[in-house]
This record gives sequence, structure tokens and C-alpha cells, in this order.
Amino acid sequence: MESTSKSPRKTDHWPYKNAWFPLFAAWMVLLISGCNPQVKTTDGIADEMGSGAKIGAFTDSLSFAEYGSMHKLVYVPTYSHIYVRDGSREFDLTATLSVRNTDPEHGIRILSVRYSDSNGNIVRDFLGGPTLLGPLSSRPFVIEENDRTGGVGANFIVEWRSDTLVSDPIIEAVMISTASSQGISFLSRGKVVRPIDGE
Repeated sequence: MESTSKSPRKTDHWPYKNAWFPLFAAWMVLLISGCNPQVKTTDGIADEMGSGAKIGAFTDSLSFAEYGSMHKLVYVPTYSHIYVRDGSREFDLTATLSVRNTDPEHGIRILSVRYSDSNGNIVRDFLGGPTLLGPLSSRPFVIEENDRTGGVGANFIVEWRSDTLVSDPIIEAVMISTASSQGISFLSRGKVVRPIDGE
């Protein structure tokens, strides 16, 4: 009787058969990390703008365009007179608008200063054209005590601009009267109502 013996099954042996997955995972990690968008930090902005850039002014500003131009309208409530007692008596006031450039290095341009009455009608335009306000300088605009055209709802609209990053100016009005040996004074701070971008 002839005996037959089966030869052992021949199997393919590839020493790197189980090494493909780690290589593939490493390749995917490199691919994903290479596709992440680069986030520009404020340090990067400072590098592009130069060492003198005011990053604080940039991030705190309500208005900016191309890392520079700042252009805003500021509303300042003002009173030509106020009522006392039961409203039957009126107190006339002198109003002084003060525009103060708080930046120690750069000037700003005041484009317009308009005084309006309680109905929103412009009753006086203080500037005939843009005027430069130097670093840390200020300029007053006065409404005389006997000028009641504005009324109790009067206001100033101040438009200013800078072609570089600056700290926002302080714009406020001081109302005062010393009539009848009775003194009264109070302060009204301006509010940005419209940042203007892209110019």
C-alpha cells in the first residue's frame, strides 16, 4: 500500500505585513497638521506693522481698516438750560465741549463739530474744514449762556479720524452756571454712535 504524505502548506511571509498601519497613521497626522490654517495673532500683526504698533489700541478700537484707519462719530448730550423746582423756572447754562487727544505720539483730525437742537436740527457748525489736534492737545467749543437755541435736548456730533492707530480721544461737555449767586455744574461724556470703516 502506497502511502502519501501531504507537504506542508506554503504560506507567503512578508516581514512588514503588520507595519503598514503605523506608517499610514503617521502619514495622515502629517497631512492633517499641514492643512490647518495659520492663525494670525496680535504678535504677527505687530510684526507686520512695525515695532511701534499699538496693539492695545487695535484690539480695543471699535473701528479699524487695514490695521490703521480710525474714523468715528461721537454723540455728546448737551444742555443750553435746565428746569428747576416744578419745571416753571429755567436755569441757563454755559456749555463747553472739550475734545482731548489722549494719544501721546500721534495727532488726530477733527473733521466736523456740529451743534444740534432738541429736534435734531443743526444750529451751528463750528468747523469750516478738518483741523489737526496734536498729541495730548485739546480744543474747546463754547455755547454761551444766553444761547438757548439748543434747548434741553441739545447735542454735539463730533467726527474725527486718524490714519494710524491711536487711543480714542476723550470728548465731553461741561455745563456750568453761577447765576443768582447759585452755582451749578455737571459733566456729560460722549458716546461713539457710528464707527466708520474701510476708508
